[in-house]
Amino acid sequence: MAPRLLLSMPLHAITEVYGEAGLRDRFALELDSFPTEDRKQLVEALDLASDLHAADRRVREPYMNHLLRVAIRIIRYYGVRDVDVLTAALLHDAVEDHPAELGNLEPDRSHAELTAAALAELDRRFGPRVAELVSSVTNPEYDPERDRDEQYREHVAENLERDPWARVIKISDFTDNGVGVIHTTLDKAYRSATKYRPLVPKLRELVGRPDTPLSTEAKQHILDQLDLAEERFAAILDD
Repeated sequence: MAPRLLLSMPLHAITEVYGEAGLRDRFALELDSFPTEDRKQLVEALDLASDLHAADRRVREPYMNHLLRVAIRIIRYYGVRDVDVLTAALLHDAVEDHPAELGNLEPDRSHAELTAAALAELDRRFGPRVAELVSSVTNPEYDPERDRDEQYREHVAENLERDPWARVIKISDFTDNGVGVIHTTLDKAYRSATKYRPLVPKLRELVGRPDTPLSTEAKQHILDQLDLAEERFAAILDD
């Protein structure tokens, strides 16, 4: 496929037409202008994510598609070239989904032990900042007596209050899930809209804060995407 065409296509269009291979090619094109050491770290992070999520799927697609879109969106649409942020974006679900494999522990260990070991491994391989960013966007062990979606939204709001760079990762993750809600099954779309719709006002407020480390243009792009997500949530839930 022609590089110029691939660079001009929306991410979900690449997904529909070319699948994971197309997203990997797009990611490689985005990395062409990065310094050699930064490219090396990002390729290492991509390889690790690929190993951990090799068997994972998101309803109709390989899970890696989601991780690639989250990272590419941060580069292309948010204008971020911070290698640690992009590394954490590729690995943002690694601790939550595969702590035993990442931390090299038996899966019968406690949630706290598994999480600590997985974060320690990220620290060892990529440094403390990457581990901290991933920790900020990793969901905690939920109280089974309380509503999971409510706990999720509380966790997101609390962690993003204190970590501006984690906002960048979570917002791209949210965009992929929210704006991309039309690219899944009806049952999954309804479940996602119910979970994510109440979080939109908080994300909109966080994006607009002066300490959110994005340009005015990137912030406006995100706000437009949040508006689109709300429109799609309403179409799913209110009809």
